[in-house]
Amino acid sequence: MMIHLAPGTPIGLTLDPKVSPAVIEQMRKNFHLDEPYHRQYWYWLRDMATGELKSFKDGRPVFTKILERLPATILLNLVATIISFSIAIPLGVYSATHQYSRGDHATTILSFIGISMPSFWLAYLLILLLVQGFGLPVLGARTFGLQELSIGATIADRLWHLLVPSLVIAFGSVAALSRYMRGSMLEVTRQDYITTARAKGLSEEDVRYRHALRNALMPMITIFGFLIPELIGGSVIIETVFAYPGIGRLAFQSVLSRDYPTVMTLLAIAAVLTLIGNLVADLLYAVVDPRVQYD
Repeated sequence: MMIHLAPGTPIGLTLDPKVSPAVIEQMRKNFHLDEPYHRQYWYWLRDMATGELKSFKDGRPVFTKILERLPATILLNLVATIISFSIAIPLGVYSATHQYSRGDHATTILSFIGISMPSFWLAYLLILLLVQGFGLPVLGARTFGLQELSIGATIADRLWHLLVPSLVIAFGSVAALSRYMRGSMLEVTRQDYITTARAKGLSEEDVRYRHALRNALMPMITIFGFLIPELIGGSVIIETVFAYPGIGRLAFQSVLSRDYPTVMTLLAIAAVLTLIGNLVADLLYAVVDPRVQYD
């Protein structure tokens, strides 16, 4: 409904403005745009169930377009997630165990800078620095015009184009996740069973990393579940800025061209990913905390 309310139609954005009204009307009938919204929704459901869903923009199957770009987006977000959690969890634990120290204040300042800094602005700054300052290409999934490289150089080029946008995505995530981890760790270390563990004479390392850390990770698992649907929504801006060929950029281009079937299919996939994220989070709860059991 929302995309239908936006100005412009798929017909007006794809056909020559000088085309006759009869051709425009025929195209509207071909795309079922002359019918009520509920019937258009039914046609979308039917075509998606039968695998006959075609893009308004180029007539290609929607699922083929999405599957072509899905591996690139999964790889980008997987690398960004690994970087984020690998840095945020130790950083949050350090801040909690060294509360009000200089290191804690420094990480707090850096975290607030990271949270308040827009990712697209950081991406543009990084592009200007790397491209104009050092002459290093960062746009796209590979360097244009360097098809005849050795296998090693090709892999290094692909990793470079993957690493830079991943770092931009991870920058804001590290800032937010480290604050969650710090708060969770501080809350857990104030519980009675932690006091009891110290009273029993356990070393501070055992108290922190064997008893407190496991329970402090529970909120991080919840956040990890929320990150799975971000495969589509969270990478739209970064993939667009870096011209990265993922489904986030496909979603942005589909909205601009009013490609309703592709946009609706991507939104449906995002809804399914939300359910998968909740399921993964529930399973991880049982892995981290043995007290959590499902009958």
